[in-house]
Amino acid sequence: MSKSYEVITNRIIELLEQGTVPWQKSWGGEQAHPRNLVSDKKYQGINAFLLGSASYDSPYWLTYRQARDRGGHVKKGEKGLPCVFWKWLETEDKQTKKHKKVPMLKHYTVFNVTQCGNVNYPTLDSQLQEHEPIERCEKVVHEMPNPPNFDWNTTLASYQPSTDTLRISPLNKFDSPEAYYSVLFHELVHSTGHNSRLDRPSMSNKIVYGSRTYSNEELLAEMGASFLCGHTGIENEVIDNSAAYIQGWLTKLRAHNTLIVKVAGQAQKAADHILNKSIENYVNGA
Repeated sequence: MSKSYEVITNRIIELLEQGTVPWQKSWGGEQAHPRNLVSDKKYQGINAFLLGSASYDSPYWLTYRQARDRGGHVKKGEKGLPCVFWKWLETEDKQTKKHKKVPMLKHYTVFNVTQCGNVNYPTLDSQLQEHEPIERCEKVVHEMPNPPNFDWNTTLASYQPSTDTLRISPLNKFDSPEAYYSVLFHELVHSTGHNSRLDRPSMSNKIVYGSRTYSNEELLAEMGASFLCGHTGIENEVIDNSAAYIQGWLTKLRAHNTLIVKVAGQAQKAADHILNKSIENYVNGA
């Protein structure tokens, strides 16, 4: 069981270190829900989170054996992702000699159908959501001074400091325009930490997931995004998700009350930088 927990935990940490939050995805809709190609059953729980965070165009997954049984194969060099399941084992109590069943967590590996050759699979309905851009939000994005590079050809949302690139799915792939701009603002706040902008150590240095620096940066990004959502008038549509996310990171910092105040100041500084407001009155690092 410990091995399966370790595999899943490592995958979550890997995603978080890449800037992807596996349980905070608000795009793709119902048709993008990960499912098994053979059974057409949807993955649930942690499996849905982990597979849904992968950057593949198809929601269909299958095991190595399932690909082979369908006359196909996994392409050379492709790496699968872990899935977990509970298996009930029957054991005997050494003292009472009674039999009982105990759950054991196991894992196996699945591959996206796009990682396979000679495997037929349904294509997604290409019809996108009919969202209209929110003008006041677009104004914030387009008027940001020295903006990062943008990549909309992705199914993820993240910011990569090494290339100064913000990756996000297009507006029409999100469940709502407010959800799109909330995620976009979050990643924009991360981008203000680049050394060509506010040069925050939490973005310019190597970040280790779970560290106080990582927690600071995530809390900062979501607080900054909340400020921008309030500025553009969309906060009521996304406040529940934002509050839950902020609460999660606050638990990491509860023992450091002075840091919370400092992070809030840095979030305001980041939001003001995006809005091209004067920052001359800020103390460096405050």
